[in-house]
Amino acid sequence: MSEGRRLHDGFVPGRYPIDAYGNGGFRFADMSHRGSILVLPSGVRAWPVVSFEDVNDETLAPIFGEGDALELLLLGTGLDVAAFPERLRARFREARIGLDVMQTGAAARTYNILLAENRKVGAALIAVP
Repeated sequence: MSEGRRLHDGFVPGRYPIDAYGNGGFRFADMSHRGSILVLPSGVRAWPVVSFEDVNDETLAPIFGEGDALELLLLGTGLDVAAFPERLRARFREARIGLDVMQTGAAARTYNILLAENRKVGAALIAVP
């Protein structure tokens, strides 16, 4: 992931497809970032999540700040699919944001397809080796 620019200040405004994932990070918009990312309608930001156990109210907060700009969130849980707690699922229902939980690779690919369709989609992607 040494090619391209790096994610500066942890945030890049705008909507970008994910060009590559793996090796502990992601490539998008001619940049690379090591670690997990949130890809939201407002932009791409570093996400302080290393494993699924780090997903909680605090790490999900930026998602709920998107308002009506976000209708669906794809949650990439790493190499394995993990059960998402009902308490957190309820927060998505209350916010009227759809939630699909899947492996990170599937989430990144699905995000790119829905972005190309100009859908109100976001992705929370846990980095994979």
